[in-house]
Amino acid sequence: MEKSHSRPFPAASGWNTVEREGISISHPARFILIGSGNPEEGELRPQLLDRFGMHAQVGTVRDADLRVKIVEERARFDSNPQDFRETYKTEQDKLQEQISNARSNLSSVQIDRELKVKISKVCSELNVDGLRGDIVTNRAAKALAALKGKDRVTADDVATVIPNCLRHRLRKDPLESIDSGVLVSEKFAEVFS
Repeated sequence: MEKSHSRPFPAASGWNTVEREGISISHPARFILIGSGNPEEGELRPQLLDRFGMHAQVGTVRDADLRVKIVEERARFDSNPQDFRETYKTEQDKLQEQISNARSNLSSVQIDRELKVKISKVCSELNVDGLRGDIVTNRAAKALAALKGKDRVTADDVATVIPNCLRHRLRKDPLESIDSGVLVSEKFAEVFS
């Protein structure tokens, strides 16, 4: 059984060490931390939450028509997965090309200093510890602009990504769950107005 050697923040170092049967091998590795959880089962420690660049909040669909469509689509998939995939192939191919183009163009996307200052002001006024919130928001806004085929970040791009980049970084009452992003959106509106 392989196991990763425990060192402080191995993901941050850019190296992974695997030890097995007396052999130890280290290799460069780029990590992306992805996880899911139910807040009702308890919150993660702030130090670990801070390692997540963005936080997506998922809820149950309430619209009855949409719920029926989801159930029908699931039944269609169960009965013939290949046909189901073919239905969405064109759409998936288009999305794949859009993502590929965004990756290619990402390095040329610019974000004005004024927007960077406003992002940092939002982080500061929300008492976000450290600079990861600032960094992730800048990166996410650039990635969104690239996905949209633009070469410059706009305030709308920042508005779209900033709740997901900061809501899990806010200090909160221990009895509260992660903020829905309302506080972040309100602070964004105040700073960017």
